[in-house]
Formats: sequence, C-alpha cells, structure tokens
Amino acid sequence: MKKAQGLLALIGLVFFLAYQILSSFVELIIENRVVLSAIVLVVLSLIAAFFLYTEAYFNGKKFKAIKTGITGYIEESNQLNNYIENLKSSYVNIEATNYGSSELNDRSKFNYKRESWNNSIRNRQTYNCSLAVCKNADNQPIKYLCKYFDIPKDESSLSRFEKVLNDFISVEQGKQLIQSERQKILKSIANSIPILVREFRKKSLMTRLGFETVDITEKYIPKFIFQYVSPGGNSSMEVVISLNIDNLNQLIEFLNNSIKWRKSIAGQRALMTSSLREEIKERDSYKCCSCGIGISDEPNLLLEIDHIKPLSKGGLTERVNLQTLCWKCNRSKGASFE
Repeated sequence: MKKAQGLLALIGLVFFLAYQILSSFVELIIENRVVLSAIVLVVLSLIAAFFLYTEAYFNGKKFKAIKTGITGYIEESNQLNNYIENLKSSYVNIEATNYGSSELNDRSKFNYKRESWNNSIRNRQTYNCSLAVCKNADNQPIKYLCKYFDIPKDESSLSRFEKVLNDFISVEQGKQLIQSERQKILKSIANSIPILVREFRKKSLMTRLGFETVDITEKYIPKFIFQYVSPGGNSSMEVVISLNIDNLNQLIEFLNNSIKWRKSIAGQRALMTSSLREEIKERDSYKCCSCGIGISDEPNLLLEIDHIKPLSKGGLTERVNLQTLCWKCNRSKGASFE
C-alpha cells in the first residue's frame, strides 16, 4: 500500500515539474516574441536575398558567357542522354496468355475478409498460377519464364534477346558515362561559378546550363510476376523476375542450350554476352571501327558492339561479324537500315 502511494506521489511530482517547465517555456516565448519575430524575419530575408541574388546571377552576362562557352559539350551530353532513353524501350514483347476478363462477386454469407483477392494483380506481365508453379518459378526462374510467358526456343528469340541485352548494357554504361561527363564539365567551370550557387542551387545550375534530366532509375527493366492466390483468398505468394542484365545473360544461355541448330555449325556461333562484348572491345583496342575515336581520346565515350551483317539479314553473333562502334556511328548505321 505504501509502495503504491509512493509511486503515485512520484508520478504526481513528475507531472507537476513538467507543467512548471512547460509554463515557464511558454512565458519565455511570449516575453521574447519580439526577438523571435525579428529572428524569423531576418532568416526569411536572408533566404529571399539569396534567391534574388542567384536569379540575378543566372540572368547576368557572366553566366550567359559561361553557358555559351560550353553549349557544344552540353548538347553532346544531351544527345547521348536521348540515345540512352531510346535504348530503354528495347523491344522485349513478353506477355502471359490472355484468357479474357471476368468479375468475381463474393456471395458468401460469412464475413470473410479475403484480403488476398483484393491484392491480386491482373495484367499481361503477371501469370496467375498454382502454389507449386510459383515455388518452381522461384527455383528455376528462366525456365519457367520461357514456359509460361511463351518464349519460343528458336534462333529468332535468341537474336531478339541478344539485342535487348546489348541495348540494356549500353544503357547502364551510358548512365555512368553521362554522369562522369557532366561532372567533368561542371569541374571545368567551377572556379567561375560562385560557391553559393554551386553548393546550394546545384539542381537549378544544371537546368539553367541546359542539361536535361538523367533518369538513373531502373524503371525500364521489365518485370514478370508469377502470382498465387489461395482459393479462400486468405494467403498469397508472388515471384518477381526482373529481366535485368544478369537474367538476360542467363536467358540467352538457356535458349542457346535448348536450340537444335540447323543452319549453323556447332561451336561456330558465339553468344552476345557481357564477356564477349568486352572481348570485342579489347580486340578493337577500345576504338570505334568506323570513325577511329577511342577512350584514349574521350574517356567518357560510350562504345557498343555492332553486328556487321545485321541479325535481321541473317548475320550471326560470331567474332568475325562483330565490331566496336561509338554510339554516334552505331546510331547512324541503325538509322540507315530503317
């Protein structure tokens, strides 16, 4: 009993002290509201002055002269950025079979939540399956991707995914090269830009110089889902397969091992894998076979591997049919075949 009374007394004392402290703090704020108002006003004035100063700088002659001096470099960087954005839309064309649509009405008299029914995904990149298939897809993702998303095991599929891999690798390398090139440009003009603008308005600085936004996310990578929802709607499972560079390499090898070659001699054809790309670049001394420019001339140069005779015209992915091209020459060649 005494312990309980002592505890209540202690709690009461804590609340009393807290009340006293809070009251004193409120009184202090009220008494010093003029000082606080002045501080707030000064801070807001400084912020406004900073933005007015930077806007005046962006519209001034010095900044315009700096921008004019690097316009060519900025345009080239933006061209590469646009090229990379186009590569992100590389044609994958994988869809689950469309079995039509329906409307599910739960007429049960019992108040079941069936939350998993509500979370069920329905689109052409999602395959609704049994629990066994879902688990097997987790164990053998590439095999089940081909089986349930109707990827033919033929040379046409292999050629198509080799191109997708080639494009996606260029995207990843290109994003890094663009960022490095932009940092190089900014470093070259750093001493001419006021430190306040460089440090606190960097995003605005990039925009005012004319740089387009670089999307460094991986939203372009296709994702395919195996989804299981229990009949009762109380449990679910999903397996997500991202068709990233690693999985594309595995998909290409899986297709190659599954194909019975008819036209090509066994061992004649090399698969367009990440390692083969680097091998061809090294063979060509990291130089463009068309214009001759290399990474020794431009460290941030995007080099790609090109089929001399296009796959669409019967060309094979073999070393004698592969060459290194810079992205500009590769783009020009691609445009000539359109």
